Amino acid sequence: MQRVYGAQNEMCLATQQLSKQLLAYEKQNFALGKGDEEVISTLHYFSKVVDELNVLHTELAKQLADTMVLPIIQFREKDLTEVSTLKDLFGLASNEHDLSMAKYSRLPKKKENEKVKTEIGKEVAAARRKQHLSSLQYYCALNALQYRKRMAMMEPMIGFAHGQINFFKKGAEMFSRRMDSFLSSVADMVQSIQVELETEAEKMRVSQQELLSVDESVYTPDSDVAAPQINRNLIQKAGYLNLRNKTGLVTTTWERLYFFTQGGNLMCQPRGAVAGGLIQDLDNCSVMAVDCEDRRYCFQITTPNGKSGITLQAESRKENEEWICAINNISRQIYLTDNPEAVAIKLNQTALQAVTPITSFGKKQESLCPSQNLKNSEMENDKIVPKATVSAPEAEELIAPGTPIQFDIVLPATEFLDQNRGSRRINPFGETEDASFPEAEDSLLQQMFIVRFLGSMAVKTDSTTEVIYEAMRQVLAARAIHNIFRTTESHLMVTSQTLRLIDPQTQVSRANVSTSYILMITP
Repeated sequence: MQRVYGAQNEMCLATQQLSKQLLAYEKQNFALGKGDEEVISTLHYFSKVVDELNVLHTELAKQLADTMVLPIIQFREKDLTEVSTLKDLFGLASNEHDLSMAKYSRLPKKKENEKVKTEIGKEVAAARRKQHLSSLQYYCALNALQYRKRMAMMEPMIGFAHGQINFFKKGAEMFSRRMDSFLSSVADMVQSIQVELETEAEKMRVSQQELLSVDESVYTPDSDVAAPQINRNLIQKAGYLNLRNKTGLVTTTWERLYFFTQGGNLMCQPRGAVAGGLIQDLDNCSVMAVDCEDRRYCFQITTPNGKSGITLQAESRKENEEWICAINNISRQIYLTDNPEAVAIKLNQTALQAVTPITSFGKKQESLCPSQNLKNSEMENDKIVPKATVSAPEAEELIAPGTPIQFDIVLPATEFLDQNRGSRRINPFGETEDASFPEAEDSLLQQMFIVRFLGSMAVKTDSTTEVIYEAMRQVLAARAIHNIFRTTESHLMVTSQTLRLIDPQTQVSRANVSTSYILMITP
C-alpha cells in the first residue's frame, strides 16, 4: 500500500502487486485465526476490483494518505507496538518469578528460619501475582489484536475503493452500481467486528477481575503443608521442576525447567523452545523420594537396570507426591490400557490394601503353630496365678511414625577382607584380628541359603514378636506403594553361633549377627 501512495508513475504495477497481496492474506501466520474466513472471501473480491482499477491510476496522494495509509500506520505503530511492549513486560515478570523461585528452592530443610521463609514466600507470591497480571494483560491484547488486525485490513481497502470511485467519473460509472451494496455490507461487517471487540473486551475485563480476586494463598507455594490433597491416580503430569546437573566431581547446579509426561516418556521444554525433548524413558523405571544437598521435596528416577537416572525437585509436598505417583503409574504402562484412569485407581487401592493389620499376622502365626498354642494354653491352665489382661501395643508404640526404611544393605568399610580367602591379612600395627569370623569358628552346624533382602528399619523395642510383624507390614507396604521391586541377593550362612549375610560376588560379609540376638525366623 505504501508503494501505491508513493509511486504515482508506477500505479499500474503497484495496484497489480496489491491485488496479489490481498490473495496472499490467507497464508499469513497470526497467533489466532478465528473469524478470518469472511475477511478472506471479502479480500478475494477486492483483489478483482483492484485488477479492474489498475487501468485508472492517477493522482490519489491526499485521499490515499487519509483513507488507506493512515489506518495501517496506526495499526502498526499503536496496536503492534502495544502487544510487543506487553510481551516484554511479561518476560520481565517471568524472570523475576524465576529469581524468587530460585530463592525459595534454596531454603534449607534442616535449619529452617520461619522469618526468612515467610519473607521469601511473600516475595514468590508477589512475583507470581505480577506475572499473572502481566500475562493476562498480554493475552487480552493478543485477543484484541485479532479483531483490530481484521479492521486494519478492511478500512484501507474501503478508503481505496471509495477514492477510486469518487475521484474518477469513469470509475464511478464503471463500478458504483455494483460496488455500493458491497461496500455497504463491508462497512456493516466492520461495525459488527467493532461490536464484537467491545463485547469481548468487557468479558475479558470481568474475567480478569474475577481471576485477580482470589485469595493470596493461591500464589503461595506449599500453602497446604499439613494436609495436601494428593491425587495418586494420575497417568500424566506437567509442571516446573528443578533439575540437578553435575558441573564437576563434587559440584552441581539446579536448573528450573518445564517438564511433562507424554505416553511413557518424561519430556522437558526449556523456555522459548518450540517443542519438548526426551529426558527419560519411564517404562519399568522406579522413583522414590531422596535427600539431596539439603533441599526439600527431591525425588530420583532409577532406570530398569538399577542405575540412578535424574534427580528432580518439586516446589511443594503435594507436587512431589503427585509426581512420584504419576511416574509410578506410568512405569507400570497403565497408559496403554483401554481405561487407564480406572486401572490406576484400582492399582493404588490394591497397594493401600497391602497394609495388613498386626492382628492378621498374629492369627496367621497361630494357624501355623496350633500345637504350640495348645501346649501353651495347657501350661497356662495348670498355673492358677491370675494375670491382668494385656492389650496389644499400638503401632506408634513399636515404631516411631516417619521412621525411614532401608531397602538395601550398605556394606561397611570395616567388613572388607582380603580377596584371597586362603591367607589371613597381616596387620602392620601388630593388632590381632577379630576371631569371630567363620574361618575361626568351630561350629557343629553350618548351612548355606540363598536369600533376598527386603528392607529394615529402626524400632523402639526388640523384645516382642509384634514389632517384627509391624516392621514387616511397613516394609512390604512401602515397597508396594512406591513400586520398588529390586531386591539384593545374598548368601545366608547359618551356624550354631552366628548368622552371616555374604555378598555372592565378592564373598565379603555384609552382616554378622550372633544367634543370641535372633528373636524369630519365619519361612
